[in-house]
Amino acid sequence: MIGGIGAVAAPDVCSRAGCRETAAWRIDWQNPRIHTGDRWKTWLACDDHIEYLRGFLEARSFPVRVAPFEPESIDAAAERDA
Repeated sequence: MIGGIGAVAAPDVCSRAGCRETAAWRIDWQNPRIHTGDRWKTWLACDDHIEYLRGFLEARSFPVRVAPFEPESIDAAAERDA
């Protein structure tokens, strides 16, 4: 079984359910009802799913920032948020 409850997600895989492609895009987003101004969540997307994931978030009026994915950018964000 790949993944599952409690499994550690691969650090560079698309966040779309069932997709195992390497991420090319970083999507930072927040839900203003539950996230404070400085707290952002991050999803990763492959080229095939960037528009789907961005559209999913924008349809809910969540603030969204999209940038090319660089693996070290996730590490820096994790250290900053710790």
